[in-house]
This record gives sequence, C-alpha cells and structure tokens, in this order.
Amino acid sequence: MSKEKLDELARHREEAFLGGGRKRIDAQHAKGKLTARERLDLLLDKGSFSEIDMLVKHRSRDFGLEKHRYPGDGVITGYGKINGRLVFVFSQDFTVLGGSLAEAHGAKICKIMEMALKMGAPVIGINDSGGARVQEGVVSLGAYADIFLRNTLTSGVVPQISAVMGPCAGGAVYSPAITDFIFMVRNTSYMFVTGPKVVKTVTHEEISSEELGGADTHASKSGVAHFAMDGEAEAIEAIRRLMSFIPQNNMEDPPVKECSDPADRIDEELDTIIPDNPNKPYDIKKVITSVVDDGDFMEVHADFAQNIVVGFARLAGRPIGIIANQPAVLAGVLDINSSRKGGRFIRFCDAFNIPIITFEDVPGFLPGTDQEWRGIIVNGAKLLYAYCEATVPKITVITRKAYGGAYDVMNSKHVRGDINYAWPSAEIAVMGPKGAVEIIFSKQMANAENPEDMEAQLIEDYKTKFANPYIAAERGYVDEVIIPRNTRPKLIAALMMLENKVDSNPKKKHGNIPL
Repeated sequence: MSKEKLDELARHREEAFLGGGRKRIDAQHAKGKLTARERLDLLLDKGSFSEIDMLVKHRSRDFGLEKHRYPGDGVITGYGKINGRLVFVFSQDFTVLGGSLAEAHGAKICKIMEMALKMGAPVIGINDSGGARVQEGVVSLGAYADIFLRNTLTSGVVPQISAVMGPCAGGAVYSPAITDFIFMVRNTSYMFVTGPKVVKTVTHEEISSEELGGADTHASKSGVAHFAMDGEAEAIEAIRRLMSFIPQNNMEDPPVKECSDPADRIDEELDTIIPDNPNKPYDIKKVITSVVDDGDFMEVHADFAQNIVVGFARLAGRPIGIIANQPAVLAGVLDINSSRKGGRFIRFCDAFNIPIITFEDVPGFLPGTDQEWRGIIVNGAKLLYAYCEATVPKITVITRKAYGGAYDVMNSKHVRGDINYAWPSAEIAVMGPKGAVEIIFSKQMANAENPEDMEAQLIEDYKTKFANPYIAAERGYVDEVIIPRNTRPKLIAALMMLENKVDSNPKKKHGNIPL
C-alpha cells in the first residue's frame, strides 16, 4: 500500500480526533467538562475501545451546513469493555455543532443500539448536546424518535445507562428517561423539557438552569436522576461500579465475585438495634451494611424519597437488590414517591435476574389530602404490582412494624415472597395497638370511669396478643422468627436454596401496570 493512502487515512483520523477543533476543546475544558473521547477513555478498560462510524458526516446542504461537515457528526460510537465485559457506547461531542442531533448522528446511535441487542450487551450513552439540529428540521425529530423506539425495544433485554454530562433539553430528555439509570454531574449538566427562558415567558418564574433541571434538583425533587455526582470522573467511576452488579442481558445471571466475608458471620449489634420504644427511629442502612458482604452497599436514588432505601450489594459474592423501609425518615411510611422509586427498582432487578431482599419496617401509607388527591392509590399499587409480578428469588426480613396494606405490599408471603423472616421485635397487624384499641373498644372507653387507664391496659393487652410475629408464624405467613444476629447466614442459606428457582406469570402480551 502506498504511503499516500496511509497518510490520507491518518489525516482523516486526525481530523476526527480533533472534533470541533482545539479552540472548542479548550472551551469545553474551561467549563470543567471533559471531551467526548476523554470520557470514553475513563469509562472503558484501557485500550479496549473500538470506534464505529468515525468518518460519518451529515449530508445536509441547508442553512450553510455544507460548510460545517465534521467527521463523526458530533457523536462518538463504538464498543469496548468494562472490567473485561463487553459494552456498547456513544458519547456526544459538544465541540461539534454543539453535539446537536440530526439524521447521521441519530443513525450512528441507532446502529450501536441494534448491535447491543444482537450481542446481548449493555448500552451506555453519554449525553452532552444542544438538542435537535434546527437546520435539519423534521429529520432531527425523526432521528430522536428512532432512538426512542430502540430504547423501548431494548428495555428489559440489555441494561441501558445514561450519563448526562452537559445540556439535555427538549425531546432529548426522553431517551435517558426510558433508560434504566441516569447519572448527572452537579453544576455542569441539566435536563428539562422547557428551559428557563420559556418558563419565564409562560409562568413568569425566574429560575436558573441548575435550579430548574440540575443534578440535585432531579436527584432529590423529581427523581429523574438516580445519581448526582460532584464531577465527571466520579460519575464515570460510579457507572463502572454499577456495572459490576448487573448482568450483560436478561438471559444471564449477574456476575459473582469471590468473597472473603464469611457466610456464617454474625453481628450481635443487630440484637439491640431496634429501640424499646416502637416510635423511636433507627437507621435501616446500618442493618443493610452489617448484613451484606464487607458492608459494601451501592445506594440508588439516595436523595429521593428517602423513606425507602434501594440499592445493590452482594451476599456470598452474589449480587442482590435491596429494598428497605427507612424508619429514620417519615417513620418509614410509604408514599407516592417511595412507591414509584421502589417499584421501578424492583422491576429492573426482576428483568435482569437479580434476587430481591426486602427489609421491612412500615407503619402504613402516608395519610392526607395531598397524597390522596395526587394518587397514592395508583402509585402505591405500582409497588404492589412490581412485587407481585417479580419472579426472581424474593426474601423478606420484618425487623419491626408491618401494618395494614403496607404489610401485604412489602413482599409478603401472599404476593409470592419465597422466604419471609421476622425478628422477635416484629409487629404484624392491621394497624398499631393504639389505633386498633380506639376502634375496637371505643364504646367501652367512652363509658369507662377512667378511660385513660383502661386504654393503656387495652393497648398493652393488644400488644401482647397481636403486636408480635407469632400469629403470622402460626399461619405460615412468616417462615421463621430469627435472632437478628443470624440475619446474614440465614439470607445466604435462603439465596443458595433459591438459586435454581423457576416461577412464571400467566401467558400474556404484557400486564397493565397502574401508571
């Protein structure tokens, strides 16, 4: 081959590697942002990236676009490895036409998504785009819809991860919204359907991009973002960590790691973690970290709906998904946001063969007009539906309260919980002792000489008879009442027993979850 041909290829590659040019790369760095290629270098195992469609250019001639034809058309696509496992990636390049999406740009993304489906490997998208390329008109909108369709068809087949590392506005937000997990970076990334200027015009509200759709806003208020990170490198490292818990596709089991934490390890501190006062809070995360391998728990949605805790951990080296009521926030009550949060996490775990461990301490659903008028009924049903639908191994540990309908919802035996444990401190009943007594004995107390003394005695009697795990155990609704210190070995033994579990749902196209 002639040197001229090799030199020509080198020139094309050099042009592609420069993106929008040195000046725009410097501007990207000045904003505290990495370039599209730098992000992929951090994300993927060293030397593993193979680029696809490096030399693709747009074909539009309108509005002077023929003067701005960059190799790659504003997005880098290809495949590589994370911890030795295949992934497909795309990384939008803001230095090229603001990372705007149009026909060729969208086609590149669709191509690697289709490859990911065929190969059964995850898709990770890094979003940093000014939105639709206005100069290409409806073609840009069509390119977005092409991606949305593939997001939907891919959902539940291979994991999809979105990292928002710059602007993501208008129609661009719906692709990340369909994916399984969204990472955002404080102060440099934002997502919204309509920006601050439009908001001001329509509602007269003055608000910044960060307040309207920044990382902390979506991580704590809307729940759109699962992770809000301080920097891009931190976000990318968190993506790599997340990938270690999940399988390549819906036909594989999650990856098992060697574990040096003894399976029979006990923790005597768990015996005293539940306060004597049933109304006093404690931190359920202390229970989680004491039980899982090496105390390693990757919390998801940590800043949103904190009355429920979800995340990934391992038991005896095997990945698990954890859902836990948090007594330290709103007494662990279930509300609209916690139901949505828990339900979607359960459905991800079920789609990708990740066993579900539930730690239960729930006094019920949050009462009030705000919750009722905003649909606590259908939102609470989302969590219930997710538990009922899930066929992966499901184990529950009732640490304290399990009251009313919330007892049913939180993976009770009645919704196909496989193994249901209770601590001796468990209170399994229709409602708390005080409320029950007020209903059952209202007439007697109204006619009593000392109603307060009578109520106190009746509450104590109710506690003795009903606020315990033993009636549920008598009926087989609880498989075993266990000593708290033994929780880890019990869970590991149950998981090993359930390793080859097979369960199924009735044949149907799909159910109709109460959205």
